[in-house]
Amino acid sequence: MIEQVSTRVVYRNPWMTVREDEVRRADGSAGVYGVVEKPDFALVLPRWQDGFWLVEQFRYPVGRRAWEFPQGSWGRGADGDQAALARQELAEETGLRAGSLRHLGHLYEAYGFSNQGFDVYLATDLAAGAHDREASEQDMVHRACTDAEISEMIRSGQIVDAPSLAALTLYRLHSA
Repeated sequence: MIEQVSTRVVYRNPWMTVREDEVRRADGSAGVYGVVEKPDFALVLPRWQDGFWLVEQFRYPVGRRAWEFPQGSWGRGADGDQAALARQELAEETGLRAGSLRHLGHLYEAYGFSNQGFDVYLATDLAAGAHDREASEQDMVHRACTDAEISEMIRSGQIVDAPSLAALTLYRLHSA
């Protein structure tokens, strides 16, 4: 077991906190951990008959556009139930409304350095509507992709978002 000896915040903005923890390992040796604290998010797998709806946007930290499943967290100062968040993100990013929403599991995005987790939902019985994207999502596009297209997009590096790939794995395990 690792014991926290001290902690200090080294950076904070409205979306994240970065802290440095001094720790003592089980053998008594000292160590340090840098931890990124971020709120949990919801990721939605919007299923249609032949595949899923995906969104594509530019992701600044990696300097490129890529495809992923709709996902997001509550805005600053807001919170609520994760299923409601999943419905909100789906409608905001794609305009789709889910007649049925099923929780598939809870995962962690990068637990080696962050406490951020995410809940995965399968959305079915979809109805079209108008999207309502945030300013940071103004370049986002969405489209329906077949299962075969999604497999090819993964192979060709068009889908590189780890939470999206993990969510797809959960879906396939639940569908088997």
